[in-house]
Amino acid sequence: MTATTTLSSKFQISIPKAVREMQHWKAGQEFVFIPKGKGVLMMPVPELNELAGMAKGARTDDYRDRKDRY
Repeated sequence: MTATTTLSSKFQISIPKAVREMQHWKAGQEFVFIPKGKGVLMMPVPELNELAGMAKGARTDDYRDRKDRY
């Protein structure tokens, strides 16, 4: 799917409806912009409850901590 939009004189961009619906984005949702070369990656900021259990099964031993930095 390809969709285009135009940057307004107030530096605002409207996200095309097809993209919003496909991604299940809602009004008021917060996003982060990550510069990537000549473009930018835009991703929704996850809610705290969406992060719960994300590291389940991760090893907690033998990890790098501040005490071993130079």
